[in-house]
This record gives sequence, C-alpha cells and structure tokens, in this order.
Amino acid sequence: MTIHSLDTKRASRSAESRVAAQNWRALVAELNAHGCAVMPGLLSLDECAEIAALYPHEEHFRSHVVMARHGFGKGEYRYFRYPLPDLIEGLRTALYPRLAGVANDWNEKMGAALRYPADHAAFLKRCHDEGQTKPTPLLLQYGPGDFNCLHQDLYGALAFPLQVAILLSEPGEDFTGGEFVLTEQRPRMQSRAEVVSLKRGDAVIFAVHNRPVQGTKGYYRVNLRHGVSRLRSGRRHTVGIIFHDAR
Repeated sequence: MTIHSLDTKRASRSAESRVAAQNWRALVAELNAHGCAVMPGLLSLDECAEIAALYPHEEHFRSHVVMARHGFGKGEYRYFRYPLPDLIEGLRTALYPRLAGVANDWNEKMGAALRYPADHAAFLKRCHDEGQTKPTPLLLQYGPGDFNCLHQDLYGALAFPLQVAILLSEPGEDFTGGEFVLTEQRPRMQSRAEVVSLKRGDAVIFAVHNRPVQGTKGYYRVNLRHGVSRLRSGRRHTVGIIFHDAR
C-alpha cells in the first residue's frame, strides 16, 4: 500500500483490515481506564519512511507551523491539504467508527447531549456546516532540543474527543528522548502524567479534551492535555490523525 495509491478503494480496504485486526476490546478498556491506548504495528516500516519523506514537499500541505514562533514549544509541523494521502485518508475513515462508539459512551457518562454519527463523512459534514472546513491531519518533525508543550487540539466549536498519533521514527535508533506525554487533571487533585512508550509504526489513541472517570457518586469529568518531552538527539517524525476539521 503506497501513500498515494492509484486504487483508492484498495487503499481503503487495506486500512479497514488493519484497523479491524487490532484488539478493540482491550483498546476500549485501556481508553476507559487511562484515557489512552496503543495500537502496535499499525504501519509498516516502509510506510513510516514514506510518510516521513513527504515532509519537505510543500505540495502535500496547506500550512507550515514553527512552534517557537507561537509559544507552542520547539519543532515544527505541517497540516496536510485535501485530498489527503490515501493511506492517511483510509486510516482516518476506518478508525473513526470504532472511536465514535467510545466518544458517544463518554458523552453519555458525562451528561453531554452531543452524539457523533457512525460514519466519518457524516461527521465531517457537521464540521463543514459549522464553518470548520480545513483538514487537520498533520506531520510533525522534531530535532535535538525540540519539544511540544502540553495542549489540546480543538480547532473550533465542534471537536471529536479522541485522536491518533503514529510514530514514524524508531526510538533509540533515529532519536532519543521525545516521549509522548498525556496529563490528566481531576477536580481538587494534582495532575496525573502518563508517558506512552511507542515503537516505529505504533499508534496511540488518546483523549483530546475531556473524559469520564468513575467516582463514588457516579462519573465525573477530567481534563486532559498532551505533548512531547524534549528530544535529546536525532530526528523524530509523527503523523497525527485528527477527526474534526478546523475553522
């Protein structure tokens, strides 16, 4: 499967089959317990290299962000333009229905009225009706000393509560440091940090903003942020799959 496949339907079927092959019972349990879960080996090593190699080619992207200019950290990223590369589009479409069920369950537990459609195209139509029409999947690049401050990827009034990041570089070989970090703030408690260990090709699903936690009097809402710790050496590439579009 190539990044820009000549057969988009074939690319979509490949994405659906690899997503379906994951242990979703275990993934959902991890998401509910910790706000994140790892999908091992979602991409092959060749696919990781092919996506990372897109970074210098501006024709694939709609914008380029240098983090230090905005106080976001150090490093940079580029947002893909539509149409997305077939591999990324296929994964975005295939992952969404699995995560929509989790998102709807979370909203029900938190007393939120919003429900997400099972089909990603239907959700994107809602985004576009809200004026959120810019694609949000992105490719990130870090070098020595770079980091990503804790943040939330919201981009507008309508935000899907889960997203996916796929590591394209091999820890210990391509780079050192640069761990994915998730923090969770519970009411009247100090923040809890989760450091997620990934190998090249692994993906982490994580909560974008809020999630429910079971308490003694029912479920309550916690607030989450994510980031990347300081890179010690080398170069690190990650692709982020965000399911809502931006205003």
